[in-house]
Amino acid sequence: MGRSQETSNKKEKEKKKLKKKKDKLLKKEERKANSDKGKSLEDMFAYVDEDGNLTSTPPDPTKKKTVINTEDIAISTSKKEDVEPEDPMRKGTITFFNDSKGYGFIKDHDSQESIFVHINSLEDSVSENDKVTFETERGQKGLNAVRVKLMK
Repeated sequence: MGRSQETSNKKEKEKKKLKKKKDKLLKKEERKANSDKGKSLEDMFAYVDEDGNLTSTPPDPTKKKTVINTEDIAISTSKKEDVEPEDPMRKGTITFFNDSKGYGFIKDHDSQESIFVHINSLEDSVSENDKVTFETERGQKGLNAVRVKLMK
């Protein structure tokens, strides 16, 4: 009795495998029939009609409306206004400084942004809440303060 169930189960599995193979072959043939590969270049072109819509037919040259004068086309960049060079020296307050690790942060008085400062950029020794003047330069992670001096 157990043996007959085993063989019928095997037969069912075999039928499922064959059905999967057939389905797979059908899908493959369908993809081949509907694929764009092997089409000529003209079949792949898309055209724009006089209203700006995409079509598969080339435009009729008799319906061409306007003539573009190439001398009327201006290619240039916008002119930059003369900007006053801003004062490179900025003022701020040291909000945090760790002497053992050698870094800290300065809060800029004008923009209220926090700017990183390293101990190598200090010209005077500083501590928290000191008012300083500094310049900035772009670092890997943002602005860095350089040439940091205590305000007198």
